[in-house]
Amino acid sequence: MRGTTILVVEDEPILREILKDYFLNEGCRVLEAGDGHLALSLFQEQTVDLLVLDIMLPGLDGWSVCRRIRKNSDIPILMLTARADEDDTLLGFELGADDYVVKPYSPPILLARAKRLLESRSRASSAPRSGDELLAHGIHLHFPSRTVTVDGTAVDLTHTEFEILGLLMQNPGIAIAREQFITRIWGYEYDGDDRTLNTHIRNLRTKLGDKAGLISTVVRIGYKFGDGR
Repeated sequence: MRGTTILVVEDEPILREILKDYFLNEGCRVLEAGDGHLALSLFQEQTVDLLVLDIMLPGLDGWSVCRRIRKNSDIPILMLTARADEDDTLLGFELGADDYVVKPYSPPILLARAKRLLESRSRASSAPRSGDELLAHGIHLHFPSRTVTVDGTAVDLTHTEFEILGLLMQNPGIAIAREQFITRIWGYEYDGDDRTLNTHIRNLRTKLGDKAGLISTVVRIGYKFGDGR
């Protein structure tokens, strides 16, 4: 994590200071915002590697901030939710969040989640590949620019959606187990909660439009790419 820039968006000063100290101890540069409007301003003015974003914010809530940032950025987003509410979690994923932590949380656990998102991003950038791009069934995925087009039309994917699609397209016709997705993308051990992966897959299918059927569900295993038309 050393040398990375973290934007912490939390309206409670004590919690924000605690998170700041943890990230500073890891050698990170930390930007702070106590509301959604300031968060957007800082994001536009600075280069940010990871966004830690509370949902309940004054003025402009975390969902709105996430939605606006996702219009032109695939930066990893770790959301903070005040309760283990399934609707909150699913909405966050639908808007483009990559992971979430429920309050009250342990700062070391949040730090571990943040590290794994950054490590996933780093592995994705440095992993050896047979080529810089993949093309199948009209879907063109370009790794260096992290862009995707479907039949020539650009499709905006989040960091996690891009990684899922890349893993699937690199293994056409092969069933990828849920545990493999979790290990490869999030880096932490699968805990039995399917909502995270399922929601990202659903969002990815929606964005692929007519190509959604290319991602098929393999019952009791996971997903594979290439069966659709």
